[in-house]
Amino acid sequence: MSPWMTYASAAIGLIGLGVLGAFDARSNVVRKVIAINVMGSGVFLLLVASARRSPTLADPVPHALVLTGIVISVSATALALALAKRITDDELERPDDEDTEEGRPPDDPGEA
Repeated sequence: MSPWMTYASAAIGLIGLGVLGAFDARSNVVRKVIAINVMGSGVFLLLVASARRSPTLADPVPHALVLTGIVISVSATALALALAKRITDDELERPDDEDTEEGRPPDDPGEA
C-alpha cells in the first residue's frame, strides 16, 4: 500500500468519524464541536496527502490552504465553544414559568 493510500484512508476514516459524531442526536454541543474539528482534520490530511506533484516535489498551495484552514478552525472552535457556554448559562439561569405569576418575570416594571 502506498503512503498516499494510507493517508487517504486515514483521512476518510477521520471524516467518517466526524460526520458520525456531528449528527449524533444524543451528544451535547461540545462533542459536536469536537466531531466537526475531527472532520476538518480529515479534510486537512486529505489535502496534504494529495499535494504531491512528483515523488520529490510537493505543491505548496494545498499546504498554505491547510495552514490557513487550521488557523480558521481554531478561531471558529473558540467561537462555537463560547456560544455554547453562553447558551448553556442562559438556559440554567432562566426562571421557570411556574414560579412566576401569570407567566411574567417577577420584577416586571408594569406591575406598579
